[in-house]
Amino acid sequence: MDGSVDGAADMAAKQRLRMWLRMLKSTRRVESALRDRLRRDFSSTLPRFDVLAALDRFEDGLKMSALSGVLRVSNGNVTGIVDRLAEEGLVVRVQVPGDRRASLVRLTQKGKEVFAKQALAHETWINELLEDFTPEEARMFSDRFDAVTHKDEEDPA
Repeated sequence: MDGSVDGAADMAAKQRLRMWLRMLKSTRRVESALRDRLRRDFSSTLPRFDVLAALDRFEDGLKMSALSGVLRVSNGNVTGIVDRLAEEGLVVRVQVPGDRRASLVRLTQKGKEVFAKQALAHETWINELLEDFTPEEARMFSDRFDAVTHKDEEDPA
């Protein structure tokens, strides 16, 4: 086998590794800024925001197991957050008809209003943090990341 082919493959692998490390560093920076801003402006946390965002997408509510699945975290992680959100009147648990053990978690009107304010701020912050990307670049990166996500779903090897 030609050594230049192996060298090119090795160089490509190293470049992809560098790209991944830079993506990870950038993601952590953006996530840290979001955590700080949620804490500062709303006395809230990113996991709470994520729960509210998930529930906002499902008007009828979600069972705790489905909510955990949407967020890709354990039930235990979500339970404490939902408990606190319920205490604050942002979510309510509703019994599932015909299943005494299951309940749905839904946003209350107050929860919808609080989330709407946070979501608007979140979008503004993301726009500020990523303003160096043109809309075309943002679309291209979104498409590329979607391709990575779908590849993982289609080829679980």
